[in-house]
Amino acid sequence: MLKLALPGGRLRGEVAGLLQRTGLQVEGYAEGSRSYRLAANGGAPLTARVFREKDIPVQIALGNYDVGICGLIWTEEFLARHPQPHLVKLGGLGIGAESFYVARPAGAPADFAELALHWGVRIASEYTNLADAFALSLRLPGYRVLTVAGSAEAYPPEDAEMAIVAASGDEPLRTLGLEPVHTLLSGSAWLLVNQESLRSKDLGPLLAKLIPEVREAQNPPLNLSAPVASPAGRPRRDEAAGGDHPLRLALPDGHQHPHVVKALADAELEIPGYTDTDAPVRRPASPIEGMSVKLIRPQDMPRMVAAGYFDVAITGRDCILEHLYEFPDSPIEIALDLQRSPVNMCAVVSAELPATSIEEALATWRTGGHRAIRIASEFTAIADHYARANHFGRYQIIPTAGASEGFVPEDADLLIEGTETGKTLVENNLKSIEILFLSTTCIIVRKGADARKQPPLERLLAHLGRAAPAPVEGASATIRTRG
Repeated sequence: MLKLALPGGRLRGEVAGLLQRTGLQVEGYAEGSRSYRLAANGGAPLTARVFREKDIPVQIALGNYDVGICGLIWTEEFLARHPQPHLVKLGGLGIGAESFYVARPAGAPADFAELALHWGVRIASEYTNLADAFALSLRLPGYRVLTVAGSAEAYPPEDAEMAIVAASGDEPLRTLGLEPVHTLLSGSAWLLVNQESLRSKDLGPLLAKLIPEVREAQNPPLNLSAPVASPAGRPRRDEAAGGDHPLRLALPDGHQHPHVVKALADAELEIPGYTDTDAPVRRPASPIEGMSVKLIRPQDMPRMVAAGYFDVAITGRDCILEHLYEFPDSPIEIALDLQRSPVNMCAVVSAELPATSIEEALATWRTGGHRAIRIASEFTAIADHYARANHFGRYQIIPTAGASEGFVPEDADLLIEGTETGKTLVENNLKSIEILFLSTTCIIVRKGADARKQPPLERLLAHLGRAAPAPVEGASATIRTRG
């Protein structure tokens, strides 16, 4: 049985069109099925699995999947850290073309070596391996890669001097308030194959359909060379950050946005540019004197508050516990639980596993000297804590970037995943055997905040306190520990 890894998200539509042209039939893929394991017909026994792009090069390199389609940037991001021969790039498919830029805030100095010499350059990026390689190629005497889950364009100028972002050209980049300094990579989605599969399996029927779609035989160059610098004075860091040390509030973008809008409305707190639009601006107007507001990904908030980039943030308890299990001495704390957007963080297994509890599941897996228990999750610290609290013994954590339901049972035994209704679990033939905790929307602050920021913080919490109903009866806020 051949295994094909396909991307969800931005590439799904174009890849579905390509598969249709080739005659490859993947049931439900074009329709956006919520099932991540799909029946396929490619002239040979074939199964298909939908992944987030970030996970596809990893799965192909490990040999868990034989052939995959993935954007070039995530392939290069993987190879920047793991330059090994197990991942073979067969060619560009001419779809999903993107360019990736190193960008600076509009009007900022271009001489980053000078900036790094005196201050240290902060580079915000999802692509941390490439950001590190780029900084090293410039021989920056001081730099820091600010790892983010997305929305890297939000961080300059207050929180970073540079960002690595995707854009269709210079002009769309400038609409984000950034200027291109350097083009890191331009390319389309590529066809990938595992080297051992290429050697030992009959991939002919599948590749015979896909190879004719290859439009680029040569890999577009990954350009890590230093950009041309122009003379410029170095800025004051406090000027870039606003100067008067305002209270900095981080609000979530993406799927959390409507939930937080409702909470703010109940709190009678209007934030123009955030609460009055379905497409919020990155830096909405602040309704409270002495406070500034910025939108970032909720996954990044605990780390950003802990590091002092922000003073207060609205994020999910799942993101908070993930951070605290990884950094138990972190200086963040929950100031208020808004009890909004409840999601159960669950231990999930195959629906066919003869177990109704984690104890029964462990007994089943251990029967006959079972190998290390494989646990897939976006929340790796939570998964690790859960495994240790339940005395798993030998186990392996498999980090995922999302679409995690498709990992069980072929590529993982257990999934730690948040679920609202459980419909996606049912569609992927999975079941929850334990609820770890209830994740709700919370307000976090940094302990020992600057006294000058207390008045706006108190006003903000007073408003938000009106939007916090009584806690859900019987809901657990932390993972229970067994003796």
